[in-house]
Amino acid sequence: MQQRHSARGTAVLVATLVAGSLTPAAFAGPSDAGAAPAPLRTNGAAVPALDWAPCELAPGYECATAEVPLSYQDPAGERVRLAVGRLPAVDQEHKLGTIFYNPGGPGGSGRFAPELTPDLHQRFDIVGFDPRGVGESAGLSCFTEPGDGFQAMDTFPVTPEQERAVVEDTARGVEQCARNAGPLLNHVSTANVARDLDLLRAAVGEDRLDYYGISYGSHLGTVYANLFPERVGSVAIDAVADPIEWTTGYRPEAAAEPFSFRMGAYGGAQRALRTFLDACAADERCAFREPGADLLGKYDALLDRLLIQPVTLPQPDGTSREITYQTAVIRTWRGLNSASVSTMLAQFLQQLHELSLPGATAERAPVVPVPSAPRGGAAGEEQMLGVMCNDSSNPHDPRVWSDYARRADEVGRGFGRFWTYMSLACAQWPGGPDPDRYTGPWDRETAGPVLVIGNRQGDPATPYDDAQKVSELLSDARLLTLDSFGHGARGESACIDGALNAYFADGALPAEGTICQPDRAPFDPVP
Repeated sequence: MQQRHSARGTAVLVATLVAGSLTPAAFAGPSDAGAAPAPLRTNGAAVPALDWAPCELAPGYECATAEVPLSYQDPAGERVRLAVGRLPAVDQEHKLGTIFYNPGGPGGSGRFAPELTPDLHQRFDIVGFDPRGVGESAGLSCFTEPGDGFQAMDTFPVTPEQERAVVEDTARGVEQCARNAGPLLNHVSTANVARDLDLLRAAVGEDRLDYYGISYGSHLGTVYANLFPERVGSVAIDAVADPIEWTTGYRPEAAAEPFSFRMGAYGGAQRALRTFLDACAADERCAFREPGADLLGKYDALLDRLLIQPVTLPQPDGTSREITYQTAVIRTWRGLNSASVSTMLAQFLQQLHELSLPGATAERAPVVPVPSAPRGGAAGEEQMLGVMCNDSSNPHDPRVWSDYARRADEVGRGFGRFWTYMSLACAQWPGGPDPDRYTGPWDRETAGPVLVIGNRQGDPATPYDDAQKVSELLSDARLLTLDSFGHGARGESACIDGALNAYFADGALPAEGTICQPDRAPFDPVP
């Protein structure tokens, strides 16, 4: 592994930053009055031993358990158990190394990593793990009764009455977290996951980290690259989050905005929606198509009707399901996470359109509309909030979310409220941000260049602007672009997958300005 990485060029590019966009506070964190202290790393924590054995429930994988510190301030203190999985390289004799993987979320289970690409599976072990608090690792759990949870993670309020109800519901959920979650509650920040990742890197015998992370996994990769820059091998981040907006914001006053408003995902979702509707208008296979019609206007009119009266859809098993304004927005957002489900999304929207018209009756079972979770990986409520609230600066008054949600909705109707209210629990999260979180700097010289991947026709969770900014922000990075919409580019284009193969196997970067075309148009059949 060392020889493979040393063959890479050693020149370091100077980060190009947007003029005037950064302040010292954005780099050092809100409490820094002067020079930033050295960031906390693993602080002498022991490298865990991994005793690999075949996984009982996942044929072809090997499983192990690692123990890491609960707090890296006390590396010899209380321990946290991590569930780790390995997909061994097919060609062990010619194996090139290990690639670590994170599926996003935050809070997504990553123990059983995919092969990434057939070529990478051939020559690399691929190691995934459930981050602390998640899945089979030491779990973060707030709720003891079925049905308890955070309403704002499943829907979003539209009326003042709904806003008051969701604020009250969230306050109850936060109280239960404070009462039931235990000490892990304030130790699940991304920085602590990055510290765990560095111990796992050492545990498998790698001098440098090779890593692929998508969605929130991109933020983990960015944090790792700046906490451990000398240990960066091939780090590829896909569907990229802006780390400054995620943590503190670019301006001191931005720390008083909800972080999920700062991130601007609602703008990316609206961009993806427009791309989807443009593709629909140009393709006779799109069920939502209406020659000569303004499809965005048709979509907005559908939402107007759903605000007044939900639609009841019969199910194949004889039951029925109510589709509200909020349900339609969230399912549309889910469908925009992958261009490959455009046909189903169009069928879903057209059925809602027909059934919402005056005098319409539901006479047939609905088409299965869209995936139940985005590509970033499904996550539990408290696990997702635990990471987000430990990482980010937020207002402390939950009532201010209403104004930010209204402003976001002016950019992306429905998507603005959905995204803004997602972080409501952070207003009163027990203990506030993790004191050991990482808030910069974000431009530290890395031993290897980071590969940054984004979808320029609209990403509904991490806007393409973020990939552009991060590729400039990191000290040595290269931007690779997919000319499509959706959340994540791997597996959507032979050009993208080929670039990943070359990057991990040889350290070769795509040419500057490379734009890859998708393998399929949105309404082409999926093999």
